[in-house]
Amino acid sequence: MSEAPEVVVCYDERVLAHEPDTNAAFLPSRLDKRVRQILSGLNVQWRYPEHPGRVRSILELLAQEPIPGVRLAGGRTATYEELLRVHTSAYLQDIYALRGKNAWLDMDTTAVSPGSVEAAEVAAGTAIAAVEAVFHGAAHRAFALVRPPGHHAQPVRARGFCLFNNVAVAAAHAQSALGCERVLILDWDAHHGNGTQDIFYADPDVLFFDIHRAAPFYPGSGALEEVGAGMGEGTTVNVPIPAGTGDQVYLKILRELLAPAVAGFKPDLILVSAGFDAHGFDLALNVSYEGFAAMTGVLQELAGEHCHGRLVMVLEGGYNLESLSRGVHSVLKVMAGGEVPEPTACGLAEAEAAIAYHAPAFLLPQGDDSQ
Repeated sequence: MSEAPEVVVCYDERVLAHEPDTNAAFLPSRLDKRVRQILSGLNVQWRYPEHPGRVRSILELLAQEPIPGVRLAGGRTATYEELLRVHTSAYLQDIYALRGKNAWLDMDTTAVSPGSVEAAEVAAGTAIAAVEAVFHGAAHRAFALVRPPGHHAQPVRARGFCLFNNVAVAAAHAQSALGCERVLILDWDAHHGNGTQDIFYADPDVLFFDIHRAAPFYPGSGALEEVGAGMGEGTTVNVPIPAGTGDQVYLKILRELLAPAVAGFKPDLILVSAGFDAHGFDLALNVSYEGFAAMTGVLQELAGEHCHGRLVMVLEGGYNLESLSRGVHSVLKVMAGGEVPEPTACGLAEAEAAIAYHAPAFLLPQGDDSQ
């Protein structure tokens, strides 16, 4: 039997069926009036930011620049029972009732189209498939290429483009079906994973570690003092950071805070809510492609030390198609055994190149001290 591939990218084309159209007349009258008022005030044509082109851009780059050791695998639909582990039955019934319909679910731009409910079921199921691939020996590491994203979805509410909480469904499945006692979820999306935090806030067996742009940036939660409750007190770690924060700070947080937390927690699996809106092109923070790659290197080391190398990433945000596709590509290269870069300060290499090029023109010949 041939050796398992280094990395599996789990993908199911049914996730493309989620395609809300903000110009469609499908909003309840009261909500419709308020949303239309907001959109009209933008003075630009607003398109639903979470669209199928996000995933297509990633697939196109992988086709153009294939990575040795990375292959695509299929996904699947999450069952009602698998979703019920993190969402209430009443909420699931409400979402299922929207199958085949257009609907607007809340004020922060979460909407569905006729194919959205199935896409969301497949997104959650494909996150499970990625975890199973790692546990069943089909891959050393896995990346779930899914949409709609999930980390804002709460037990009873859709929010922030999210219907089902994909990473939470995957974590709960690892615990319930795969023998995991403890799971670490790192969320490096620019936005706080409020839904994931809510789901596991009192769970001592899930360590939720979130680096995000600080409030009032959406969704406004994730304060330093939010550390969990009850038996789960201490297993929620929030690191709010200011706009413009980049590679060096992220790596410092991973090496000096996440690493000791992982060593003490001893997870059986590391899951990453991998959002790429922390890249400078998305205008929230300033992580580079090298920064995402270097963070992946740190996580692989931690996974190798503490949980038999089990590392699974689940796609969250990222809305600039260039930085999204390039960011995912840089992460997959490291996951597949590529060199781990050590990022420097943004612009430092360019400054050094300019100095080396121009400085000789301003240096006096040796021995010439004329004024």
